[in-house]
Amino acid sequence: MGRIIRAGAVLLALLALFFWLSRYFPPGYRPFAALKLNDPPTLITRIKLRLLAGDPAACMRIINQAREAGMIAFSLPGDSRGECPLVAPVRVRNFGAVRLSSSFLASCPLALSSAMWVAQVAAPQAQQQFGVGLARIDHLGSYACRNVYHRPVGRRSEHATAEALDIAGFRLANGRRLRVLNDWASSDASGRYLRTLFQEGCGFFGSALGPEYNAAHANHFHLGMRGYGVCR
Repeated sequence: MGRIIRAGAVLLALLALFFWLSRYFPPGYRPFAALKLNDPPTLITRIKLRLLAGDPAACMRIINQAREAGMIAFSLPGDSRGECPLVAPVRVRNFGAVRLSSSFLASCPLALSSAMWVAQVAAPQAQQQFGVGLARIDHLGSYACRNVYHRPVGRRSEHATAEALDIAGFRLANGRRLRVLNDWASSDASGRYLRTLFQEGCGFFGSALGPEYNAAHANHFHLGMRGYGVCR
């Protein structure tokens, strides 16, 4: 019994030491710290984003911080009922200076993850690779009450809970259009930009499915909240 007590004391001491040292970890690696809008896309960041699904109040606090920072504009349409009900959804209007082809309905974690991805990756990469700003994101929608691949029988798609966004392309401030269908395999800056955004998207979303996953995703990125960094 004494040996078990000593082992327990050592374990508690180690946990206390880890907790104390974690304050000095770099951003994105602090498991006990609250999520920050500028946290890089690490496993810890993904876990924190996922956990917000179970804490709507905390998610709203952070997404309101994103709105105050000019990263996102949104409205709150209220809960919806029916075959695929939604609790506390967010209607995303834009990502700051980056417009959308249309507004879309999202869970709070999806809206927040998307805002962080645009602010940390999509917008700065456009400036870095093309020397101009990102003006607009063209998407194919988010919420749809359906099963995976529209099958009559099977599990529900992430779209049924507004936890996934399908992105088809981007428009730059100089009018240049980048399309997943046409430019994904390109060896020029257009292809590099799309592939960079897709790879970096894996860090902010639970799953990122693209043209190399299957034919159904040849024309878009599927960015969803399920899983932990699945990128195909």
